[in-house]
Amino acid sequence: MGSERLPLADIRVVEMSHMIMGPSCGMILAQLGAEVIKVEPPRGDKTRDLAGMGTAFFPLFNRGKRSMVIDMTTKRGRAAFDALLATADVFIENFRDGQLEGQGIRADELRARHPGLIIAGHKGFLSGPYEHRPALDEVVQMMTGLAMMTGSQAQPRRVGSSANDIMGGMFGVIGILAALLERARTGKGGEIRVGLFENCLFMVAQHMVQHELTGAPSVPMPERVHAWPIYDIFETRDGGRIFIGVVTDGHWRAFCEAFDLSAFLADDRLQNATDRIDARGWTVPIVADRIRAVPLADLEATLDRLNIPFSRINRPEDMFDDPHVQRPGGLVSSTHADGRRFRCPALPLELDGRGLGDGLDVPALGADTADILAELGLAEVGDG
Repeated sequence: MGSERLPLADIRVVEMSHMIMGPSCGMILAQLGAEVIKVEPPRGDKTRDLAGMGTAFFPLFNRGKRSMVIDMTTKRGRAAFDALLATADVFIENFRDGQLEGQGIRADELRARHPGLIIAGHKGFLSGPYEHRPALDEVVQMMTGLAMMTGSQAQPRRVGSSANDIMGGMFGVIGILAALLERARTGKGGEIRVGLFENCLFMVAQHMVQHELTGAPSVPMPERVHAWPIYDIFETRDGGRIFIGVVTDGHWRAFCEAFDLSAFLADDRLQNATDRIDARGWTVPIVADRIRAVPLADLEATLDRLNIPFSRINRPEDMFDDPHVQRPGGLVSSTHADGRRFRCPALPLELDGRGLGDGLDVPALGADTADILAELGLAEVGDG
């Protein structure tokens, strides 16, 4: 594959979505080379104005797109939208069932007028009793038990990122890529529905199946019985905190030898993995004393040399200084619509050894409206 061309370079995507799930789907497609046209109402995507924890939503998930303003309440606006879809391969939306129909957009009519179009609806639920409900990441985490597994039954806690929304966008991409392959074979488009709830259900499937096979109730992660002799967070001599996972017999021997714990290797009570797990109540405090005597950097160097899994306890912003994140291609740069520059992680894959997504900027509201209308052979979309 030549460095100048990306896999989806010939694909046009029209995206009419907001918040995270739909926009993340479009953002990934843009990084894979698709032309993504974000259709916004005259006042713009409401996500543009979010603050606090929503500050990053619009710039992060709308990089690399073109912005086109269309007033769907007017006949000229709807005609321009239909003309745009006639040139598109994919239409992404993430509105609750019935909302697009209120704007005169029906999937069955779109399929009839544009038989090659792939429609990807990002919804709260797949078809079924709950399909009419709205959903939020927090809602589905509570429903599926993910919040209980992260916190406890008494104090459920949501995962500390918009994990379901982002993963829902990824499943949208998977469905779209599959539909593009199918269209290449049949010439026909298709309709994809992605469910936020079902996405979260997929993430807790391991706990559901564990119960199905054992009958044992699910135990929240903070309360779980550890499956390894050392799988804990420790304090270091210089006030740092580090997670260490000793998960194999080889790890156990190497760890004990490196940290002056040879007595553990000779102890008859610690001769197999089950024994070591059962003994955690008295062994882990001894390990904690040893770790507390060593500076964080020295610990990291030793554990890295021994090939034992470890990590210091970081904040997300610490990742900007991480050597691996700073490697060529680990971070990409973009320009916000207001002119500010920002960095963010590259798409987590490489194609022929190269990363994706550098230099994808955030469009100003309606920045590409005139150009796209001209490409369609239409005049400016006014009232009426």
